[in-house]
Amino acid sequence: MAARPGAKAEKARASIALACSICGARNYKTTKARRPGLELLTLKKFCRDCNAHTQHIESK
Repeated sequence: MAARPGAKAEKARASIALACSICGARNYKTTKARRPGLELLTLKKFCRDCNAHTQHIESK
């Protein structure tokens, strides 16, 4: 089978889940670069379980 045109770009990114730092619920999925030495991704997002904007930290 032939490779898809965007296959190289997909291998350069890793799929991750974002978990709420307060309740631990995994509310969001996103991607990030697969470079060694990168810190954990931390974003301030809305958690529907806490009903507030909280820090969401990268989880596996």
